[in-house]
Amino acid sequence: MGFWGNRAEPAKAGSGQAAGGVRRDPVIDIARFFCLTLVVLSHCMMVSPVLHADGTVTTENTLMEQRWFEPVLWVFQVMPLFFVLGGITGLESWRRLRARGGTGVDYAQLRLLRLVRPATALLAVMFAGLFAAQLLGVHPQVIQLMATGAGMPLWFLAAYLAAQLSVPLLARLHSRAPWLTLGGLVAAVIAVDSLRGALPLIAALNMVFVWCAVQQFGFFIADGFLAGRSSGWLLGLVVGSNLLLGLVTGAGVYSGNMIVNLNPPNLCMLLLGLSQAATLQLLRPALAWLGRVRWVIGAVAVAGRRSMTVYLWHLPLLVAMSGLLLLSDFPQPAAGSAAWWWARPLVLLAVVVLLLPVLLLFGRLEERPTAAVHARGRAPAAVVTAGVVVFIPMVDAALNGLTLGLLGGGAACFMLAVLLLGRVVEPAPTDRSAPLHQRGIRAKVEP
Repeated sequence: MGFWGNRAEPAKAGSGQAAGGVRRDPVIDIARFFCLTLVVLSHCMMVSPVLHADGTVTTENTLMEQRWFEPVLWVFQVMPLFFVLGGITGLESWRRLRARGGTGVDYAQLRLLRLVRPATALLAVMFAGLFAAQLLGVHPQVIQLMATGAGMPLWFLAAYLAAQLSVPLLARLHSRAPWLTLGGLVAAVIAVDSLRGALPLIAALNMVFVWCAVQQFGFFIADGFLAGRSSGWLLGLVVGSNLLLGLVTGAGVYSGNMIVNLNPPNLCMLLLGLSQAATLQLLRPALAWLGRVRWVIGAVAVAGRRSMTVYLWHLPLLVAMSGLLLLSDFPQPAAGSAAWWWARPLVLLAVVVLLLPVLLLFGRLEERPTAAVHARGRAPAAVVTAGVVVFIPMVDAALNGLTLGLLGGGAACFMLAVLLLGRVVEPAPTDRSAPLHQRGIRAKVEP
């Protein structure tokens, strides 16, 4: 059938059944669970607010000050892997939707709803809580600290949403000229990196170019390009990409710190994404075996249904808890001290406990199917307007930081976007031949 006809089938053993009869790939679920767990763990070891004698409040990133952490980040900077996984599931979702008669506008509506609804709840609750704290006389620096904690997850939401909304276009280009499409994105990344010294603001463009290029690696995996490769070939790809990464960082072209290279992203994130895509394929047999262990896949499935809620809420909760402790007489060990490190398991446990009621209250927003507002779905103008309304506060927050006022404005914009997007229903299982606008579609379309 040729290269593009030989699409890899997801591993079936131990996988669950998604809505609409789509079989989930446990390898993708386990990889996403690993990424999310690592992000939560690392944030619990990074956030360290400090109350100074003059009453000012600052934050310290404790891990960033540890010399041993820089090489560790080469292995555990998993943000590129999120986009590789998003490329796999996004391409497969788009192809299924298109096969049922869906359009790019339908896809955009679904992706926006899937990601914006959980974020709307976060912004609204954060604004209400911080506004009340301001009225109660809490120090403005503490309020700003908490607002910053809410804003940090938004950069990922903006970048991930931009990459996902580009899937229909990039999928079409990928089907016609996959290597040319990837090459064009890589060239754009390098061009932006070359110009960012003279034009600093242009670096923000790589929030799109880098993550769309990394997402394309997921397209190649979804098409089975890596499925037939030997372990030696995949291992060579991992070693080669890391050697190139070592070359550009060792020569001083880029920083060796992968947190620095993440904000904003540059070629280093692209090379890490290539390495992680190959590693994912290399570990697929082992992950598929784990996917046949009942308790593992059960735990991963539960976490996966609330993954966006966990990602959006864990850092604001962590920052809020740390900020409130500054206002109390609770002992505050110095960042990086032995007592501080011994307290990290307790901090992680506290974040998990705080997440439980949040998941119960807002977790269902990720997967809630509701009645369709219009039989033919939303008008393209409504979906486009919703996308613009969503991106305005996210871009502002990414460039200028999140303030209390912007937090309130962002919540209003997100609510307006949800209203513009309307609601969609789960497809009726008994009528597979009906057109898309008659059957309806569900907001969570990822396998």
